[in-house]
Amino acid sequence: MRNLILSAALVTASLFGMTAQAAEAPSAPYVELSNAVPVAVPGKIEVVELFWYGCPHCYSFEPVINPWVEKLPSDVNFVRIPAMFGGPWDAHGQMFLTLEAMGVEHKVHAAVFDAIQNKREKLVDKNDMANFLATQGVDKDKFLATFDSFAIKGKVVQAKELAKKYEISGVPTLIVNGKYRFDIGSAGGPEQALNLADQLVAKERATNKAAAN
Repeated sequence: MRNLILSAALVTASLFGMTAQAAEAPSAPYVELSNAVPVAVPGKIEVVELFWYGCPHCYSFEPVINPWVEKLPSDVNFVRIPAMFGGPWDAHGQMFLTLEAMGVEHKVHAAVFDAIQNKREKLVDKNDMANFLATQGVDKDKFLATFDSFAIKGKVVQAKELAKKYEISGVPTLIVNGKYRFDIGSAGGPEQALNLADQLVAKERATNKAAAN
C-alpha cells in the first residue's frame, strides 16, 4: 500500500510539474511541420492560404488578406489552395481550380464568395455553377468542359495531397514556405496572422541569404 501511495504521489508531482512548465512556456502561434513541403516556385518564399468558399471566416478574411497580397515583394509567391474535405468542399474546390486553369479566377473570385456567403447560392452542381458564372462573363461551355477535364481531376488530387501534407484541420489556414502552419485563431486575429506571415517570410529570407553566403 505504501508503494502504491508513493507511486501516486510521484505521478501527481510529475503531472503538476508538466502543467507548471506548460504555463511558464507559452506555445508558439505556429506549428513547424515535421516534413517540409516543396514550394510551387523554387527560389521564391511561398505563402499558401487554404480556404473554402463556404467558410464565413475565409470570407471575412478576404478584405484583410487581399490588400496584403497586392503589396507582397517580388521574392514572395502567394498561392490559394482550396481545402477539400468532401461534399460541397470538393465541389467548390473543383470550381476554383477550374476557374484558375481558365485564367478567370481573379475576375470572379469575389463574386463566387458573395453568391455563396450572402446570396445563399449553393453552387455544388456544375450546371448551377456554369449558369451563375455565365452571368459573370465566364463561357459556360468552356467552363463545363474544363471542369470535367483530366487536367482538373489531377489538380484536385494534388490539392488534396497538399492539404494532407500540411496536416490542416480547418480553414482559413496559412502555410509559409512549406514549413510553418498557423490560422487566424492561433495567431490572435486576421491582422496578427498576416504580421506573423511577414515575420516568417523575413525569417526564411534571412535563412536563404545566410545559406547563399
